[in-house]
Amino acid sequence: MSAVVVEDLWYVYPGCSDPVLKGVNLRISRGELVAVVGENGAGKTTLAKHFIGLLKPQRGRVEVFGLDVSKSSVHQLARYVGFAFQSPDHQLFSETVQREVEFAPRNLGLPPSEVSRRVEEALAKLGLTGFRDRSPLMLSSGERRRVALASVISHGPSLLVLDEPTVGQDASQKRELASLLRSFTEEGGTAVVITHDMEFVADYVPRAVVMSRGVVVADGPAEEVLVDDRTLKAASLRPPASVELVKALVNRGLILRFSLYRSMAKLASELAEGLMH
Repeated sequence: MSAVVVEDLWYVYPGCSDPVLKGVNLRISRGELVAVVGENGAGKTTLAKHFIGLLKPQRGRVEVFGLDVSKSSVHQLARYVGFAFQSPDHQLFSETVQREVEFAPRNLGLPPSEVSRRVEEALAKLGLTGFRDRSPLMLSSGERRRVALASVISHGPSLLVLDEPTVGQDASQKRELASLLRSFTEEGGTAVVITHDMEFVADYVPRAVVMSRGVVVADGPAEEVLVDDRTLKAASLRPPASVELVKALVNRGLILRFSLYRSMAKLASELAEGLMH
């Protein structure tokens, strides 16, 4: 069974004439880590909101773990899907970080011992153990974003949908986020990252879905999608810095072929090979 199935999805917001989504088709398998990228207004977040039932298809079909979104409540879908909004302030409401993170598992009726275990695990994964007694609203934007993510993963979703999770995060925190997502998918979970952070996608995400003006214009391995100049230009996206660097090296004859490098070690190896030739 696929984690997410989207077929011919159309959506127009009330009071608008132009659809935000125009016949979107997408299938995401269980265990995948996928990035959805595109310019502002491409429809990325509108698409993702269908995964948790915040929006219902006006035409077409969306299924999440076999549940028809049109016929399922937000409460039903929330048992499977964890959604971290682009603005963490839209979902934070508790007095302390501890209470924020424990809210979802408590709401599921889990035993206190299990709630405690999940909270400790989520706080540790997001580097928030020392923040448990602080008010989320008194934290920095990046810290609030991590609290929001901890509150999402604490209830044990099968699908994580993260809207711009790298905003306000430094390089170390991005690596930790990538590690968390990798572990989550290796354990059978599915993760969708909506982002403008092309460097994060290039470094850590295997599959990239590119949206532009309400349609999917490319979908495939990130190492192929992110080096396609025509696709990126159509979606008003700038290539990752690593791609631009490799292009410059290829043009100067310093490396033999053009591809997306996921590590500086791999690039250094290819550069050494090119120099030897």
